[in-house]
Amino acid sequence: MELYRGTRLSVEKVSVRLPDGQERERVVVHPGDAVAVLPVRADMSCYLIRQYRFAIREYILEAPAGTLNSGERPDETAQRELIEETGFQASTLIPRGFLYTTPGFTDERIFLFEAHGLSPSCLYQKDEDEDIEVIRVPFADLPAMIQDGRISDAKTIALVYRCIGPGTR
Repeated sequence: MELYRGTRLSVEKVSVRLPDGQERERVVVHPGDAVAVLPVRADMSCYLIRQYRFAIREYILEAPAGTLNSGERPDETAQRELIEETGFQASTLIPRGFLYTTPGFTDERIFLFEAHGLSPSCLYQKDEDEDIEVIRVPFADLPAMIQDGRISDAKTIALVYRCIGPGTR
């Protein structure tokens, strides 16, 4: 049974059979899929964004990210969001898999990308409702920023580790 439908997400109550055979009611949030992109410069620095997030009422550092539009492929969304949030486009997008954000109550997936070959985009136009500052960070500083809490956004932490993990460099 649908409990709520908005422009970005829907919420439904479902009856599920658990692995032990018991039936229970659960609430599932369906926000749609999203992407996160780590734009890496030739000098081995990268761009993060400092953005105000209303739900937590604070600014955080995070990778450029956003939701897929209807019919859009994750790589198309990644390029669009990179342009919208940083003003740069990428000549190369390297897929780094996906993650489930909070599988206890939502089916949201975030597709992860590493972007290279950055150049300014003539399509850049900042969204009116976003308060974003683009921050250049040395790539080598990212693990320490995660460790000390300067980066606390889960999708960004996962993306950084997918980009610097074994076999990626």
